[in-house]
Amino acid sequence: MKLTRAADSVRSRISSVINTREITESQFYVLDSLYHSGPLTQKDIGEKVFRSGGNITLVIDNLEKQGYVKRVRGKEDRRYFTIHLTKTGKNLMDKIFPEFVNAVKEELNVLGDSEHKQLQELCKKVGVKNSY
Repeated sequence: MKLTRAADSVRSRISSVINTREITESQFYVLDSLYHSGPLTQKDIGEKVFRSGGNITLVIDNLEKQGYVKRVRGKEDRRYFTIHLTKTGKNLMDKIFPEFVNAVKEELNVLGDSEHKQLQELCKKVGVKNSY
């Protein structure tokens, strides 16, 4: 219960960085996946951001309408799409991501170096693969 409360508290304070850019947290995490991993399938994005297929479709639809991502049909299998970050999406992430990292660092500055390392290890151990 304490872990959930701590995560919710940190998330709510960090989300203000994301929400000032008129995107949702889900949209930010999709953009972040593409920003750091390059083009991905919808399925891969869903696994990275822990969202269901239907939810990811809606998030990507909205990001595409905003001009931040584009779907590219596969050359060999035309049923297959990869999601690409557009230049507009990259420019947005170039601005937001450093602010996000600073907000995370600010939240974690209450921890000493050894505690920070311990937190990273514990997060990995309980299954948080994309911790910062």
